[in-house]
Amino acid sequence: MNWKTLDFEQLSARELYLILRARSAVFVVEQSHVCLDPDGHDESALHVFAVEDMARPMPILAYARLQPGDAEDPEITIDKVLTSPLRRGDGTAELLLERVLQAIAERWPGHAARVSAPLGLRDFYEQFGFRKTEGPYLEHGVPFIGLTRQVRGSQPLFGTRRRERDGVAFVNTFELL
Repeated sequence: MNWKTLDFEQLSARELYLILRARSAVFVVEQSHVCLDPDGHDESALHVFAVEDMARPMPILAYARLQPGDAEDPEITIDKVLTSPLRRGDGTAELLLERVLQAIAERWPGHAARVSAPLGLRDFYEQFGFRKTEGPYLEHGVPFIGLTRQVRGSQPLFGTRRRERDGVAFVNTFELL
């Protein structure tokens, strides 16, 4: 698995195509979210993703988009979070969130982060320091909540619910989608 953190201009045409294809496969086809996925926010975002064998038709294993805030609302928005159906439940989601939080700390130090997630993923995000700030509300007919992670000194990326497999530490796994 190869992790990348790239600005829009750094994405190759193939990487962008594969990201948009993975997002459509999960959000539009699998979850029946009828929406325009290329929503005009990709160009100003940071893209965090894992790929494996770029020759395969669906090599994106995990993906998240990070959108910077502005002077009025400086929180970083994490959205379009997905894991490939082949990688759900194996710790890939936790690795993705760890990379996302690392990218935020490096690119936007001291900024809080927020995510809108299905209600059933509350525990998943809380183990990374996120706390419920709004909701529940319906999004595409599914109950969602808003969660925010404030920055407090050297806040650890993971909570205390760790496990090990083959010498690698993971947090308890919940499917992202």
